[in-house]
Amino acid sequence: MKINDKFFMKLAIDEAWKYQFLTYPNPSVGCVIVKADSEILSIEAHKQAGQAHAEVNALKTAFLKYHPNDVLKTLNDSFDIHDYLKRKHNDFFNDCTIYVTLEPCNHVGKTPSCAQLLSELKPKRVVIAHEDVNKEAKGGLETLEKASVKCELGCMKKEAYELLYPFIKWNSGSFIFYKMAQTINGTIDGGKISSNHALAYVHALRDRIDLLVIGGNTVRVDKPILDARHVIGRAPNVMIYSKRKIFDKDIPLFKVPNREVVISNDLFKLLDYKFVMIEGGYNLLDKLKEKVDFLVLIVTPKMRAGLNIENNMDIDFEIIHENFIGKDKLIYLKRK
Repeated sequence: MKINDKFFMKLAIDEAWKYQFLTYPNPSVGCVIVKADSEILSIEAHKQAGQAHAEVNALKTAFLKYHPNDVLKTLNDSFDIHDYLKRKHNDFFNDCTIYVTLEPCNHVGKTPSCAQLLSELKPKRVVIAHEDVNKEAKGGLETLEKASVKCELGCMKKEAYELLYPFIKWNSGSFIFYKMAQTINGTIDGGKISSNHALAYVHALRDRIDLLVIGGNTVRVDKPILDARHVIGRAPNVMIYSKRKIFDKDIPLFKVPNREVVISNDLFKLLDYKFVMIEGGYNLLDKLKEKVDFLVLIVTPKMRAGLNIENNMDIDFEIIHENFIGKDKLIYLKRK
C-alpha cells in the first residue's frame, strides 16, 4: 500500500476495530501520530468509556517515545494528561500530523475536549476520517480551524463510517449484533470451539451489552450461565427467545444475582434496549436475521464433525472488517 494519508488512516481504523463494542456507549476511535513525513510515533485507540480518548492516548505515547523517562509516564487521568501536555509540550507536535478516525470532541464531560488540547499543541495537520455525529461533542473541526490548525476531512470516510455505524445506531435506537463461533468447516457444536482469548473477548462483550438474547433450545440443552466471569464483569440481562415458557429454574443462568431474565418470542422487546447481543446457531440466526445489524463470526482454525447449516438459509453479507483474537479469526459482517 502506498505510504500516504490513507496508509496512516488505515492504521488508525484497524486499531479502533480492536475495541469495537467495548467502548459502549462511546464510539470506537483510533488515532495515529506521524512526525515529519513518515515516522510513526504512536498508534492508539479509545479503549473504554470514561477513559482517555484515542487522541490523548496517542499524544501521550508519542511524547514518551522521545521522552521515555518523563513524568507523563505516571499519569493516567485524562484531565491530568491534558494539563501536563499543555504546559510541557514545548512545541513537540508542531511537525506532526494527527490521523484520527472521528472528529476530535469539542466538549468537556468525563474527559476534557480533545479539540481544545490539539488547538493548543498546534500540530502541522489534523486529518479526520469522519465528522462527529454527536450533537454534544461535535464542533471540534471548527475549533481547530479557528486556532489556525490545518485540518482535512473525509480521508477513508466510508471505512470510518462502518466503524462508527454501531455508535450511530445505538444513539438513534437499537444496535443488534449476532455472535456465533464455528470451526472453519462451519461446525458450531461439539464442546468448546473457540480459544481462551476469544472466550475472554465474548465475556468482555457481555459485560458491555444491555441485553443478551439466546434461544430456548440452547438453554434447555446446554444449561448455560451466560455471565462475564472470565473478565470479572457484569452478567447481562437475558431474553430467552422461546414460545414455550416453562424452563427448569435450576439452570445456572436463572441463579445469577441482580439479573433480569425474560422469556418471550416478541422481537419488539429488543427495541427496548440500546445494545443487544444474540448468541446462537444457524436456526436462531435464520429466525432473527431481519433484526440483526452485524454478524460477528469467531472462526477457529479447526475442522470438526458436528452441527452445520441444516436449513435453507439464504443470507448475503458484506465483510466489514477482519482481525485476530489469539489464533481465532474475528469477522464482522453486515447484511446486504
